[in-house]
Amino acid sequence: MESIETKTQQTGHPKGLYVLFVTEMWERFSYYGMRALFILFMTKALLFDKAHASDVYGSYTGLVYLTPLLGGYMADRYWGNRKSIIIGGVLMAFGQLLMFFAGTYYQDAATATTLMFAGLTFLIIGNGFFKPNISTMVGQLYPAGDKRVDSAFTIFYMGINLGAFIAPLLCGYLGDTGNPGDFRWGFMAACVGMILSLILFITLKNKYIVTPTGEQIGEKPNSSRQDTNTESIPLSPTRLISTLVILVGTFAAFFNYFDLGLIGSFIFSLTISAPYFIITDPALSKVEKQRIWVVYIAAFFVIFFWAAFEQAGASLTYFAEEQTNRTVMGMNVPASYFQSVNAVAIVIFAPLFVWLWGWLGNKGMEPASPFKQSIGLFLLAIGYLVIAFGVKGLDPSAKVSMVWLLGLYTIHTFGELCLSPIGLSMVNKLAPVKLASLLMGVWFLSTAAANKFAGTLSSLYPEEVKIEKSYIPEATPALIKVLEGNMLDTNVWKQDPKTTYKLNVANYATVKVDTTVKKEDQKDSLISLTIDSISKTAEISVFHLKVIKSNNKNIDRAVLLSDTSLLTHEIAEVKNEKTGKFDKVEKLQFWNLKPTKPSFAGAKIETLYDFFMLFVYMAGIAAVILFFLSSKLLKMMNGVR
Repeated sequence: MESIETKTQQTGHPKGLYVLFVTEMWERFSYYGMRALFILFMTKALLFDKAHASDVYGSYTGLVYLTPLLGGYMADRYWGNRKSIIIGGVLMAFGQLLMFFAGTYYQDAATATTLMFAGLTFLIIGNGFFKPNISTMVGQLYPAGDKRVDSAFTIFYMGINLGAFIAPLLCGYLGDTGNPGDFRWGFMAACVGMILSLILFITLKNKYIVTPTGEQIGEKPNSSRQDTNTESIPLSPTRLISTLVILVGTFAAFFNYFDLGLIGSFIFSLTISAPYFIITDPALSKVEKQRIWVVYIAAFFVIFFWAAFEQAGASLTYFAEEQTNRTVMGMNVPASYFQSVNAVAIVIFAPLFVWLWGWLGNKGMEPASPFKQSIGLFLLAIGYLVIAFGVKGLDPSAKVSMVWLLGLYTIHTFGELCLSPIGLSMVNKLAPVKLASLLMGVWFLSTAAANKFAGTLSSLYPEEVKIEKSYIPEATPALIKVLEGNMLDTNVWKQDPKTTYKLNVANYATVKVDTTVKKEDQKDSLISLTIDSISKTAEISVFHLKVIKSNNKNIDRAVLLSDTSLLTHEIAEVKNEKTGKFDKVEKLQFWNLKPTKPSFAGAKIETLYDFFMLFVYMAGIAAVILFFLSSKLLKMMNGVR
């Protein structure tokens, strides 16, 4: 009877894997649904410029992957996996609800921005408790040395991506409609997804999430799973002081010399100091330290992978919105939908990779984890090389076939399947039991640095036009009278983007703002604007006007203030919460028609080709170095593959 049970155990997967699969699927639905709309919400509803929106996006996604370090530590030492997951889920559901309210009050920029940052805070902290602990529980479903673990993590990864596939489609359908007021419904769908994840986990965990011997997984702290060395990280004064010195010193260097800002500097300094704190644990054996070093080195290279891969939520969304032909059978595909391509490709191709690794493993030919990860980086570089070829020599007013973007996402999927689930499995196999969640947190810490770096890189996206200021003026009747002769011809939106359009030009304009308001809050403090002596016309690119319209749907008037500055006027309808009626609100935006092109490492990013080639070089160099290091890393793994 025992041999039959063993055979069954070795040929199938425990039901607990599928409980974790569904739980993670709905949590990822919540995360990716919100993420699909986030950059569009900031640029189209709150009217952030691309650089600022990219910075906020990078800080958010960076911190999302930073807090698992705290969540992993709390689970290892105090709470256990289960309690951490439930607490994290509740916090994230509340955070999505706050994003719904931010979308509801988007016309009140100050209130919406406050609600948004509050929602992001809850999402960041909640994710920290949820993310590392559910990943750790997957490995605990199997006995030590079980060959099914790699396949289990790939199946688990399919759950992640099934949620990531559905999320942009449903949340994008509800929120990415062209009406800024609809973003809130996409955020509400993300909130419902998180609640479903919680309900499923709470109701099914006791029955199915158990070890091969029937013990409940994740009820107790991970440090209690070993009879010896339960004190995983002794808090000795020397280690604490030296770690703090490294943290403060690297923070100062990143902040003062690399201009990474407070959040970026903190993430990168913690990425160095936290691993130091762990590796100096005197309770670790020589073999354990060598294995942990393998995790650290692999995590360093993973930074370059995710920094390029995570452009999907920022710069590649800009590209999909502005320079991709999204018309299919006469219908316009929302830009947010493209974030489902990677996920659906994962669902389709993950079984193929499970079979491939298994087939190679049976023949004794399966590459070790570091080799697989170097292949993943190489495929990432190939994906960007494809789209760089597609945009080379492209006129800024032209749009490319969506085939180029679909090709990039598909190739990136192959790279991700070589790197991400394999990395999760590698950490699970190499980490000492008492540090399982904490080292999973360190793995996600590298992803935090990568996501913040991704936001920095996304801000290098070469903009053709850039919003400088947005005002809700008080003296609207006088303003309308001044601008009434500058109505835009509705036919302009039907014209060829390569053509030009004549606009009135002001000899000079006087802008008066409330100087008692802080500079960062002055976008809503315009008292009056005077435009005099409109006596001539000048030509402006229709492409530029269309790009502006994509961020300002209701634009009806425009006047050139100079050859680089354009004033646009919008009449928006806002629901009055007291009366229930829709009030008309006047808005003004000042646009820079010739923004300065960004630079990186001394190189000017003039075109999209320059921008995409940056990722080709970065991922390609990292892939080559990791490939040649892999043999050494394999020895340091001491028998683990």
